[in-house]
Amino acid sequence: MIDYPYQITSLEAYHKAYAESIAQPETFWAAVAKHFVWQKPWDKVVEWEFETPKIEWFKGAKLNISENCLDRHLEHHAQDTALIWEPNNPNTAALHISYQALYDKVNLMANVLKNNGVQKGDRVCIYMGMIPELAIACLACARIGAIHTVIFGGFSAQSILDRLEDAQVAYVICADAAFRGAKTIPLKNILDEAMEQYALIKKCIVLNHCHESIQMKNERDVYWHEEEHKAIQAGQSYCAPCPMNAEDPLFILYTSGSTGKPKGVVHTCAGYMVYTTYTFVNVFQYKKGERYFCTADIGWITGHSYLLYGPLAAGATSILFEGQPTWPDAGRLWQIVDKHQVNILYTAPTAIRSLMTYGDAPFEGKNLNSLRVLGTVGEPINVEAWNWYYHKVGQAKCPIVDTWWQTETGGIMIANLAGITPQKPAFATLPLPGIAPILLDEKGNEILDDEINGQLCIKQAWPGMMRTTYGNHQRFKENYFNTYPGYYFTGDGCFKDENGFYRITGRIDDVLNVSGHRIGTAELENILNKNELVIESAVVGYPHDIKGQGIYAYIISAASTSDTTELKANLLQWVQNSIGAFAKPDKIQIVNALPKTRSGKIMRRILRKIAEGEIENIGDTSTLLDPNVVTEIINGKID
Repeated sequence: MIDYPYQITSLEAYHKAYAESIAQPETFWAAVAKHFVWQKPWDKVVEWEFETPKIEWFKGAKLNISENCLDRHLEHHAQDTALIWEPNNPNTAALHISYQALYDKVNLMANVLKNNGVQKGDRVCIYMGMIPELAIACLACARIGAIHTVIFGGFSAQSILDRLEDAQVAYVICADAAFRGAKTIPLKNILDEAMEQYALIKKCIVLNHCHESIQMKNERDVYWHEEEHKAIQAGQSYCAPCPMNAEDPLFILYTSGSTGKPKGVVHTCAGYMVYTTYTFVNVFQYKKGERYFCTADIGWITGHSYLLYGPLAAGATSILFEGQPTWPDAGRLWQIVDKHQVNILYTAPTAIRSLMTYGDAPFEGKNLNSLRVLGTVGEPINVEAWNWYYHKVGQAKCPIVDTWWQTETGGIMIANLAGITPQKPAFATLPLPGIAPILLDEKGNEILDDEINGQLCIKQAWPGMMRTTYGNHQRFKENYFNTYPGYYFTGDGCFKDENGFYRITGRIDDVLNVSGHRIGTAELENILNKNELVIESAVVGYPHDIKGQGIYAYIISAASTSDTTELKANLLQWVQNSIGAFAKPDKIQIVNALPKTRSGKIMRRILRKIAEGEIENIGDTSTLLDPNVVTEIINGKID
């Protein structure tokens, strides 16, 4: 028996589904979408063109994603576990939340939001740790038609302020603090710093999670538990799911771009729901009753799509982990797998490479036999890490799904289907149904030869793709559709092997992928240049054994001292305060000058080569104003 009528169960079925999805997308996606709950059916499955660009799926339909994630499971699966919360402290009991209990909590919180003035279309910022209330807050926003924008708990006050201003946020939901490993992150205090410079917040709903000392501002700040109590006293246990148009925004999620300002990626209700659920069920070959563990933070797109919305819409059991893979020791993930009998594990190559360094000891006493499928996300995985994951964690019996996708794509685009389509170490392999990739050279010509690296673009629209950049549709067009007219440009390099398997080679624009975090070099340079001790900076990436990419910053300093230790410490703290700890440079080299052309352009190609250690292959320096600068930088290179 197939639990999901749209689940692909053989290689032959994949090829058939893929061919139909490309030739007849309307027929294909209508057949998938009919298995969801619609308050009003669609008039037209899809209309799209990449010139404006304008993308519409399930046009004319009305729905609510929270109804699809919760209400529709209650008749037959009310007592099934929706979420298992594994707290930061391994000695604290895990919390099992049924679909009925999650439904009740989301309805209550939806009424709390309404009681505090939140209406359909309002932007609500959510700034919390990895706790059940974060999931509840997202679903409650979706239930009443408010647009949530989750901000990762590692971001600084300045980064929060940028996002509040860009999205014109009026309401905030936060926790007093968050536990992360041995640390307690003072979320409310950080948020207060941002709100001091942003006067448009009407209400801030505060969850008392860590019982930290915080300041509560009269009229603006209210406690989550007190507001819930008021709603209970008023008999507000049910909130009808707001009818949403298919193309109404569901959430805004910010991602770094090649220019300094983060982009507000907008995803809408219907297409995103259908695509994330379809890809979750098919890529992981999910079976009803299995326990699925995605280690991603909900502050990133992986947490949105494959911890929250996709699994819940599929009626799955999803594990939400508050802590870190290496705390209190490097066996924590394996302890969770054993404790909860996890069937599917989805994590990042960065985590895998980090855990590899601890050897075999963390596995002692841990039973991983429940694992059936392994997955990787966030960046390309190298062959050595793939093999370790396959043999050590999966005991050579679990397929690994190497998933390529982006914040902008909403869901997985290229990946093998677990146990159905072939896998190949370090290759994402084949596109999912509905995805039409093409490799182009720099002139826009299609690359047909095997093993030739090109720019990865997509030929036609798919349901989960972003619809715009919030408040700036022109930026959406410029970033994704102007480089290669008629195509969606991913910004990633890629090549195909003789079997047509795709291998992603990494970013080709000025965006770094550090431990799965996208960080724009321009954004980082802008921050560094604002420091009074910095005259000018240039930031590039270099290969890093654990993070995938490390951050190498070249700094021209205004400081007169020859002792650079204090200067570097100052700059690291400056970046942490401005963006977050994850954006701190791994290496800072103080230089007298940067390699520039006569027109004043910094030759980052040369700086990248030096950072990578390829000093024998610097390339042509004849266009530089002063080629001697390169020799000076090489002599001062940090190993």
